[in-house]
Amino acid sequence: MSVGGRVLLLHLGIVALLFAAQFVLPAYHHGAAARILVLAAFAVGYNVLFGYTGLLSLGHAMFFAAGLYGAGLSVFYLGFGAWGALGLGILSGLLLAFLFGLVALRTGGVAFLIVTLMFAQACFLTTLYFNEITFGDQGFVISRQLGPLDLGLAQFPFAEPAVKYNMALAVFAACFAGSLLLVRSPLGRVLVAIRENEPRTRMLGYDTWRYKLLALVISGAMSAAAGATYALLFSYVGSTFASIQYSIYPLLWTLLGGLGTTIGPLLGTGLMYYLVDVSSGLTSAYLLIVGLALVVLVVWFPKGIMGALRERWLPWLP
Repeated sequence: MSVGGRVLLLHLGIVALLFAAQFVLPAYHHGAAARILVLAAFAVGYNVLFGYTGLLSLGHAMFFAAGLYGAGLSVFYLGFGAWGALGLGILSGLLLAFLFGLVALRTGGVAFLIVTLMFAQACFLTTLYFNEITFGDQGFVISRQLGPLDLGLAQFPFAEPAVKYNMALAVFAACFAGSLLLVRSPLGRVLVAIRENEPRTRMLGYDTWRYKLLALVISGAMSAAAGATYALLFSYVGSTFASIQYSIYPLLWTLLGGLGTTIGPLLGTGLMYYLVDVSSGLTSAYLLIVGLALVVLVVWFPKGIMGALRERWLPWLP
């Protein structure tokens, strides 16, 4: 079988396995898996920018929050349905990423990192300042205003666990497939070239600024899609999701699973979620356990789990 065939088969197999898992998972893990899939879509978006383009960001919470608030506010105040709210949430993140990129991409390296952090903190403070609208840290719930998911021939209430799981899977699968298509396309090759050596890529005639802007917009749109989906599925919108914590999370997820790998964000998100979940049930000092576990994993797998597998045994992994 060709390399392309193996890659396609592997990714289709992962999506099929995730779909089948909903029929055997206990209730608690069924709900946890839905959250992991949404957050993994967020990590996939982050990986497009950092893993494949080499732009380290500490501000991706603002794109997740743009999708979250774009969907949540439109349902809460304007009575939007699920599809309209999802579309507005994605559009919010896409526009924010585009406008942000026009400013931030004039910098590079550490300066870009600092600018992303500053913009994200400004967005976080904005959600707190307009407390009358956003309800700040307290947040708001949209379950009463949100109607069922309308698929034309049938309607499905979001309170149903199967609806949550399958919509989360659909959004993740779309981001997952988009990431794979991007990586294996000419555009993806240019992004990797920028990551490896931007001056040489520019010397070959590529407008690297435009390619980085495009990568940022794609990354922001995927992150916003995850944020909008989170609002719809779990019915809560709050300033916590715009905080620095949700900019650090996708960085940790991608580093743990494998930076610059298509499967890494999913693996890293799942491992990190259950690492926090299990350790918090054992002790109140669970962050110490999580930190030690991450140190051990980074020491043994400096390129992440999937990165190590690709380097040692499976060089064909994208």
